[in-house]
Amino acid sequence: MSIQTSAAAKGSLAYDPRDGSTHPPAPLKKPPTPAQTELGAALQFMRVEMVQEFIRRLRRKSSTDRRARAIQSRMKKRKAVLAMSAAVMVASPGMVDLDRAGYAISVAPNPFDVRLHPASLSASQQIKEALAEEEGVRLTVYRDVAGYPTVGVGHLVTPRDNLNVGDRITYERALELLEDDLREAEKGVRNLVGDLVLYQNEFDALVDLVYNVGAGNVSDTESPRLNEAVAAGDYRRIADELRYHHAAGEKANGLVFRSERRQSIFMDAAYADPRPSSISVSGSVHS
Repeated sequence: MSIQTSAAAKGSLAYDPRDGSTHPPAPLKKPPTPAQTELGAALQFMRVEMVQEFIRRLRRKSSTDRRARAIQSRMKKRKAVLAMSAAVMVASPGMVDLDRAGYAISVAPNPFDVRLHPASLSASQQIKEALAEEEGVRLTVYRDVAGYPTVGVGHLVTPRDNLNVGDRITYERALELLEDDLREAEKGVRNLVGDLVLYQNEFDALVDLVYNVGAGNVSDTESPRLNEAVAAGDYRRIADELRYHHAAGEKANGLVFRSERRQSIFMDAAYADPRPSSISVSGSVHS
C-alpha cells in the first residue's frame, strides 16, 4: 500500500513522531476476558460521552467564531460604503445620498460546489467532528502504544506544551491543540497537492489522511502512487490511494472503517460514520 513505509510493508509499522502522525494504529490484542469486556464497555461509554461533550463545545466555538466573523464583515462593508461615499462627495459635493450609496458585494463560492485552490480552504466543521470521533478525546496525558505522551484528540505532546504524563487539560485546551494540529495537517495537504483545485470535502479527506498518518508518510518517497495521482489530477485515483488498512502486517477493522469514511468524504461529501451503530469508534483508537 502506497502510504505505508517500507518497514510497514515488511510487517511492522514504522512510527516516528517526527513524521507528523498523530497516533499509530493500535496493536492486535488477545480476546478479552468477561471482566475486561465489562470494564471495556464502561470505559467506552465514558469515552463516547467525552467525545459528545467535545463536539458540543466545538460547535459552540464554531458558532461564536462565525458571529464574530459576521460582525467584522459588516463593519468592513460599512467602512467601504462610507469611504466610497466620501470619495464621491469630494468629487461631486452635495450630490450624494448616503442612504442610497451602493457598493458591490461579492459572494464567496460554496467550496462544496466549486473546486478551489487549496490555499483558500481550511478544515471544515464536519471533518473536525469526524476527527474527534475517530481519534477519541482524552483529557489526561497518557502514553500511546509507542510510548509517546498523548492528549486531546490524538495530539502528541511536545516540550512547548509543558505537559507531563498524568497531567489533565481542559476541553478548551484540547480544542486549541486540535486547531494547532489541523493547521499543520492543512499545510501537509497543501504541500501534497500544490495547485490542484479541490472541493471542500476532498480537502477534508486529505486532511484526515495527513492527520492520521503524518505528512512524512504522504511524501513522494513514501506514497508514490498518491503523488502520481495528484500530479495527473486524477481524483478517482487519489480516492483509491486513501486506503490505510494494516497495522503490524494485519488488517485492522478500525483502519478499514476509517478508510471507508475517508473515501466517502472525498468522493461523496458523506461524513457519517460507516460503522454499524452497535460498534462506536469514539475513543476506541486509544483503548
